[in-house]
Amino acid sequence: MDKQVTNSFAGRRWILTGAFMIACAGLLYRAVDLQIVHKDFLRQHGDARSIRVVSIPAHRGNISDRNGEPLAISTPVDSIWVSPREALAAEDRLPRLAQVLGMEPGALVGMLRDRVAREFVYLKRLVSPEEAMAVDALDIPGVHLQREYRRYYPSGEVAANLIGFTNVDDEGQEGIELAYDDWLRGRPGSKRVLKDRLGRTVQNIESISEPRPGKTLRLSIDRRVQYLAYRELKAAVSRHHAHGGSLVMLDAQTGELLALAVQPSYNPNNRSGFRSENFRNRVATDMFEPGSTLKPFTIAAALLSGQFRPDTVIETAPGRIKVGDHVIRDVSNFGTLTVTTVIKKSSNVGATKIAQALGPERLWEMYTGMGFGQTTGSGFPGEAPGMLAPPQSWSDLELATVSFGHGIAVTALQLAQAYAVLAADGMQHPLSL
Repeated sequence: MDKQVTNSFAGRRWILTGAFMIACAGLLYRAVDLQIVHKDFLRQHGDARSIRVVSIPAHRGNISDRNGEPLAISTPVDSIWVSPREALAAEDRLPRLAQVLGMEPGALVGMLRDRVAREFVYLKRLVSPEEAMAVDALDIPGVHLQREYRRYYPSGEVAANLIGFTNVDDEGQEGIELAYDDWLRGRPGSKRVLKDRLGRTVQNIESISEPRPGKTLRLSIDRRVQYLAYRELKAAVSRHHAHGGSLVMLDAQTGELLALAVQPSYNPNNRSGFRSENFRNRVATDMFEPGSTLKPFTIAAALLSGQFRPDTVIETAPGRIKVGDHVIRDVSNFGTLTVTTVIKKSSNVGATKIAQALGPERLWEMYTGMGFGQTTGSGFPGEAPGMLAPPQSWSDLELATVSFGHGIAVTALQLAQAYAVLAADGMQHPLSL
């Protein structure tokens, strides 16, 4: 009996020893396979899961006034992005993330589940430093911060319709930001980094391409003059209960734009209150009949023709004139006027008689020479060319009405540029920003 028991224990020892040796041999084989035979393959796949190429954001060029005062600058901020699959693995921690971001927990989880096949999903762009720090402190797997730039406009609504704004991807959408987007926009760089299992960068391996910042743009605008112009325009619109207004100020000697203001405006720093109808630059996009403001150019055409002098007499009595089936009137009977007093009295009858003497071709040449019927070349997005029909199509009535600013459409920018010619003693300077 004792001998049988001893033999039984000996048999078990050999079985256990054999199983142990087989297990050791299997582990040894696996170690050799991993460390020697498939070393390069495994290293390549390991690097693929931890080494990433990431984009390096580029700084958008600043916009300043003629004195170097900032009108648009870019500041570094963080955006929050997530790998849905990794984040859902820690679903119990997502309600805290939703609270920080001001989201409903259920909505956050649902959004991640809908995008679980993606590797990269933005949760919130361009957040405040406090919000970024709060998210980073949660240390939730799959939730990361990415450095980007946010555009800031120190003048706010004062220069909004001139400067415009960028979208969340730092691309120009309106105004100067859009017109000079290629000049201002930087070119992102890239680098290869090593990340840990939570997606955090632990080592910069190499730089692939350096980011190229955008170029600075200096305008002819004077920030102080711009503020005064906007203040006065806003007060005038309010005082007259107008729906809107525009103001443009040029240096007559150089053609430089010193101020451009529009009402209603908007605050480009607060995008929650954006209304698209307030975006447009009315100075360059809105057309209107100039009315009697066009009469000085009719008189200029008369003087240049040699047919009229400042003291040439024009009879406007009895204060009206019939052209075809229509009667053109003055506000009162001015009687006998000179060319000079036609302007002083703003006589429609006097302007009509001058236009009839000049003919449509000569009048049209003056208007087009002053820039009417064509864009000013300012480069503002959506600038309107105005409306000025060719002289061959003018009827007798149209010749008369055009002479005092009806039947023609101009922009405030065109009108200011034309008046700058008169202010500069006939010298025309190209409009410049």
